[in-house]
Amino acid sequence: MGWRAPVRLAAMAIWLLACVIAFALLAPLPGRNPVPPVFLAGIAFIAGVEITVRGTPPRRAMLLANHVSWIDITALAATARSAFVAHDGLKGHPVLKKLCEMNDTVFIARSRRHTVSRQIDQIRAAIDECDVLTLFPEGTTGNGDGLLPVKSSLLSAIDPAPQGVPVVPVVLHYRDAKDIAWVDDEAGDANFLRILSRRDPVELTVHFLPPLAGAELAGRKAMSAALTGRLERGLAIADAKA
Repeated sequence: MGWRAPVRLAAMAIWLLACVIAFALLAPLPGRNPVPPVFLAGIAFIAGVEITVRGTPPRRAMLLANHVSWIDITALAATARSAFVAHDGLKGHPVLKKLCEMNDTVFIARSRRHTVSRQIDQIRAAIDECDVLTLFPEGTTGNGDGLLPVKSSLLSAIDPAPQGVPVVPVVLHYRDAKDIAWVDDEAGDANFLRILSRRDPVELTVHFLPPLAGAELAGRKAMSAALTGRLERGLAIADAKA
């Protein structure tokens, strides 16, 4: 494992303690607590992530991004101050659950269709609270070599799109995607330590594309098709430039 992972873990632990204290001090103030996005941005920095931003991060939007790594979350928090939609399986991990809740994460139950209407209300309330919310419509992480099928069912909660909230595709492109990706049977902690052990920086481009518009928003299947095309083209262009 070398020395990099232990040093970075120690730095993250100190950063976490400082941010928990800051979170508690700012908790009585009205509005969203500003600490969680700052915390996640700091985690990205400590992990050696170098972020390049293309396009304009929206101040209010529903972001739909491809998903490669846990780093995606830190990068979108750092660049757009985003909160996130996550599957409810994370509730089984007490520490992760608490950190997610501090960043106003919306937990959804993918396997229980009867909860869709409640999830729609949760997501729209979260946008009102946080202004920027991210959903990963592939439903899982890919290996960075192209896009996994977009699950239109995961877009049900934004069909129809919330009034006055742009739906913005986001391309996350890693220079060394196959070395970064969390896939197959690799344990989450093993992937985390593997990335922290890297000597080279993690080079990530976050490209905010123009919002979906017109017929692209005509239902979840139309959104799914439009999003697939936008993200695939964005990844292909980024690969050609790399």
